[in-house]
Amino acid sequence: MYIPGKSKVPVGVKLHKLSSNESPIGPSPHAVTAISEATSKMEDYPDGSSTRLREAIADVHGLNADHIICGNGSDEILGLLANTYLSSGDEAIFTEHGFLVYRIATLAAGATPVVVKEDDCKADVDAILAAVTPNTKLVFLANPNNPTGTYLPIEEIRRLHAGLTSHVVLVIDAAYAEYVRRNDYESGIEMVSGNLNVIMTRTFSKIYGLAALRIGWAYGPRHMIDALNRVRGPFNVNAAAIAAGSAAMKDKKHLELSIVHNDEWLVKVTDALQALGLKVTPSVGNFVLVHFLEIEGKTAADANVFLTQRGFVLRAVTGYGFPNALRMTIGSEEANLGTLSALKEFLS
Repeated sequence: MYIPGKSKVPVGVKLHKLSSNESPIGPSPHAVTAISEATSKMEDYPDGSSTRLREAIADVHGLNADHIICGNGSDEILGLLANTYLSSGDEAIFTEHGFLVYRIATLAAGATPVVVKEDDCKADVDAILAAVTPNTKLVFLANPNNPTGTYLPIEEIRRLHAGLTSHVVLVIDAAYAEYVRRNDYESGIEMVSGNLNVIMTRTFSKIYGLAALRIGWAYGPRHMIDALNRVRGPFNVNAAAIAAGSAAMKDKKHLELSIVHNDEWLVKVTDALQALGLKVTPSVGNFVLVHFLEIEGKTAADANVFLTQRGFVLRAVTGYGFPNALRMTIGSEEANLGTLSALKEFLS
């Protein structure tokens, strides 16, 4: 079972939720307007093909809308992939600190999860390829990964794909792609365009600030998109989500505001945490993985209690294999500075 980031603090304490990698900037004003307009026709069913949303995505990214599918968050699409390509006796590979939904979707499809070790919190291409068997049908790869914030350069992704047989589908989960500022990174669009067994998933829940509406999308070969469309529900994306997502996708100025904010505060937060003597896994996302001291009273669990009492809610990541770390979302200036100040007090 997937457990979301907590959002409760003591009564009377102001909440600063930094546990779910939500956007501190919020959604595009155009998206908010679009939702308002959509509510004037709530008696009508939504477009079952999400045509307007797919065309907006295609226009911005220079893609063919027929190769795009939209879903109730990228979680639904990951589940559709598992239900479409996995059955009893099949295997799906993902890395030890990968997104928890990969395991859930694999088990729900009756297949076997195969977990491979990472190398210093990074996906290890050689370890993944070594785990492939004739029963392997899917390889899930979050790039960048949550909760580590690490990524694989495009050359490593190509090497991974080159080592897979044609019956294995490579699923590139690029939920945090918009935040990455590295010359050797690609979201997966190019890989999909040149291959028949690669699909990329994306989300509106992070940088677009539309987590409440649950909008995800995937870009893949036509035969894969057709297969997923036969499996999904007929009205899996609601009208408000279609309208808001379409507007948000086209608002490049608002997107840039979110990117600039994250670029600035990712560096500031990382530097400040390290200055406090804490180890931080280098991140290219909108969050950082903070490793605490193996000292009684100064552990991640202790810090989590201390911070929550003061209204600063981070994410415990024990379920991801990090018993002594917390993941901190890059939030507003107030939330970031408040968390850092509270951690300084905690560690003193």
